[in-house]
Amino acid sequence: METPSYLGMWVTKDGYIRHELLPGGRYDEARGNRKSAYRGNYTLTGNHIDYVDDTGFTADGEFRDGILYHAGMVLYRERQGLAPASAR
Repeated sequence: METPSYLGMWVTKDGYIRHELLPGGRYDEARGNRKSAYRGNYTLTGNHIDYVDDTGFTADGEFRDGILYHAGMVLYRERQGLAPASAR
């Protein structure tokens, strides 16, 4: 089951990757101008997140200090349409 504090949009520093954790254990990831480049399910165990996209590909990540580390990427929670100032 999702942890409400992790729900919402997570973005890379350059804004190229936009990774949205949705209620109900679904996610939707945009890459550049490509909306919904990847979609699938996620499960959370503490600060660890496991993904299975709709094609069966798996990945994982970890939340640490308000940052999502996922598949070699660093994503920051988006607030009011912008990544945190510390990420820019």
